[in-house]
Amino acid sequence: MTLSKQIEQRRVKLDDPFWNKITELVRREVIPYQYEALHDRIEGAEKSYCIENFIKAAKADGSKKYPVDKWCYTDENTEEGAFHGWVFQDSDAYKWLEAVAYSLINHPDRELEAKADEIIDLICSAQLENGYLDTLYIINDRDKIFTNLRDFHELYCFGHLAEAGVAYYQSTGKRRLLDAALRFADLICETFGEKEGQKRGYGGHEIAELALVKLYEATGDKKYLETARFFINERGKKPYYYDLEHNVKTEGEGYFYNQAHKPPREQSEAVGHAVRGVYLYSGMADVAKYCGDGELYAACRKIWDNIEKRKMYITGGIGSTVHGEAFSFDWDLPNDLAYCETCASIGLIFFARRMEETCADSRFAAVAERALYNTVLSGMSEDGKRFFYVNPLEVDPVACRVDERKKHIKAVRQKWFSCACCPPNLARIISSLGAYCYSENEDTLFVHQYIGGSADADIATLSVISDYVENGKVKIKITPKRKMRLALRIPEWSGYTGENVKDGYEYFDIDGEREITLDFKPAARLVKSSEHVRANIGKAAVQRGVFIYCAEGTDNGEGLQLLSIDKDTAFKTDGEFLIADGYRAVPSEELYSEYTETKQTPTKIKLLPYYRWGNRGENEMSVYLNIK
Repeated sequence: MTLSKQIEQRRVKLDDPFWNKITELVRREVIPYQYEALHDRIEGAEKSYCIENFIKAAKADGSKKYPVDKWCYTDENTEEGAFHGWVFQDSDAYKWLEAVAYSLINHPDRELEAKADEIIDLICSAQLENGYLDTLYIINDRDKIFTNLRDFHELYCFGHLAEAGVAYYQSTGKRRLLDAALRFADLICETFGEKEGQKRGYGGHEIAELALVKLYEATGDKKYLETARFFINERGKKPYYYDLEHNVKTEGEGYFYNQAHKPPREQSEAVGHAVRGVYLYSGMADVAKYCGDGELYAACRKIWDNIEKRKMYITGGIGSTVHGEAFSFDWDLPNDLAYCETCASIGLIFFARRMEETCADSRFAAVAERALYNTVLSGMSEDGKRFFYVNPLEVDPVACRVDERKKHIKAVRQKWFSCACCPPNLARIISSLGAYCYSENEDTLFVHQYIGGSADADIATLSVISDYVENGKVKIKITPKRKMRLALRIPEWSGYTGENVKDGYEYFDIDGEREITLDFKPAARLVKSSEHVRANIGKAAVQRGVFIYCAEGTDNGEGLQLLSIDKDTAFKTDGEFLIADGYRAVPSEELYSEYTETKQTPTKIKLLPYYRWGNRGENEMSVYLNIK
């Protein structure tokens, strides 16, 4: 393991020609829009109930009880005074606050900070004296606290609270939310463990593990790290805690969904709910790093290999099936049924960052780049006010409306979701991009992502002038604080060869101020998937640099399945689109007929970056096209 640590975000400033407009969009449009959504003030959007629940919880005294028996509580199935929304609704406010915290680092904003402080005051007013903080149980039934860890997300909501508390403290110096998180964390550390009287449970939706590590990093208190390790070590042991909790005997049947079918150390395949999975794997990588746990790290590597080599779409999407929002079996990557939840790709980036800080291998940052520039960005419209929960690689709007198998796929982004985990998750990762660019150890500074800006690391100051996205060019100026090495990632798509390369990083010995210019020369190319992937036989996708491209019906007419790209095409560009030589098949109007060669007419095929699809109204889209 080649250990390195993240450079604190307040010491990283971004200034990038591609990302500036997106981070500004998040700051000026997305964060304010989501503030209104959390308050249920977006006309025509599904209600959140998030802030409403905190108001109810702050006023509740526990004397009135309501049922705690379902995942989602609506006006139709619960009383007016009860908790409303999904069981994890609190987490939307926490993710919004985390996004605000990161935004304030680069763009101080008194008005926005005041709004955040107001929500923090409301959240803290709902917290019980013992530190417990989850509005579902505070409002509905306090006797049921920690009685259904499998389903009802208390530890998940805690995890997002902890992340927000750390971020807001590091950004503003204000401790109130962090202290609330620490009080809840202390209760969790007292409640769960191996001592007599403690519960030996673990969360059904993971994230508490990585959040407890963040509290350890922020405070140095090892009890948080030890509790994170306990949750990981206890998971999947027999007798199954969830069986005991529900008084059943399942032998682990169904626990693949929660990655609780067997101990994480024994797992080698990514299974179950994709977001839960990558959140768990991120926590595992954290614990492996800080505890020097080689066995746990080896499990992380096996799971990573399974994702990268068998279960990841070319866009960095993961979780191919709508059933359980889950990983499927190896090579099962259908384009028109793909789920690819936005949150899952965000979680994959979390996992990648932790893996690259444990072992300097460019594979991790390459996958993070793939997910970030494609599936993650696809999750948000160009005006920042509509969102994709699901990110397919092929869309027929008619099928989305009438085919029950494809009802999860939307041909246009939505204003909001009652289950709104993805929009605030997008806001927080885009606002925290600086966390994914660099890491360092005692003698090496690593550059993982080529986003323009500057960093004040412990061993050097660094500035990056980046034309990476458009033209693959990067200029790096480094001023060392002592003799050190600089490690620069070589993009997998570049064909660049360096002089001192190890595991995809080129290393430079630095003992004085130095300027390094890189030219990765992005070129459009056809990329095929393995023939094991049934959906893509005879097809290819187009990639140029960081971007995967797709065809839309707006530019190419209806029936994208009729298009074929000439395998020898010389790609051209008109400044906005890639243009390829190709053919359009002339379809037979007879359902069945004697085989003859299909007539093909020459055509030009226009392609745009995948992340930009769906911004011009409802139409067809396809990433993979036939090759002729």
